[in-house]
Amino acid sequence: MKLRLHGFESASRANGPGLRAVVWFQGCTLDCPGCFNPETHNPEGGYETDIDSFFHEIISSNNPIEGVSFSGGEPLQQPEALLYLLKRIRRTKLSVLVFSGYMFPEIEKFPLGECLLQHIDVLIAGRYIQSQHLGHSLLGSSNQKIHLLTNRYHVKDFENIPEFEAIIHRDGTITITGIGEKFKAGL
Repeated sequence: MKLRLHGFESASRANGPGLRAVVWFQGCTLDCPGCFNPETHNPEGGYETDIDSFFHEIISSNNPIEGVSFSGGEPLQQPEALLYLLKRIRRTKLSVLVFSGYMFPEIEKFPLGECLLQHIDVLIAGRYIQSQHLGHSLLGSSNQKIHLLTNRYHVKDFENIPEFEAIIHRDGTITITGIGEKFKAGL
């Protein structure tokens, strides 16, 4: 099975509690004005990868990650591929956090919605509304909600997550990630 991705970061502290791998899906039709990741919207952009190979890339990282965060684009617009990957991750000790522009009641109505939710520890849900920008605790705007779907995390676990980070790779490339105003302004 294949998956269309925008990017992957093997270790981040600005995308959920603890050290996490981050997977950015490619493709989003929600078109939220002021979206932080407009380059992830085109469903033909990014790159295609085999899910089984990609799963092994996640779990074979030398970084002691505690979980995987899925962002985008919109992860739920590739529901079959996401579910397949979530089921693989659930067999490990890693936690799962998903950012989605969809609201919880919308997700519940999706054909695979209930099944997807059963494989997620934390869901950050709701469309980004630029006039309600928040930029902390993983919430881009104040209308978005943190849904704790298992008892793995507590609300306090989201209080001190960095608003952004710059990750410098060995090849000299830099990944800037996060949701704060400094991130949006490009540092």
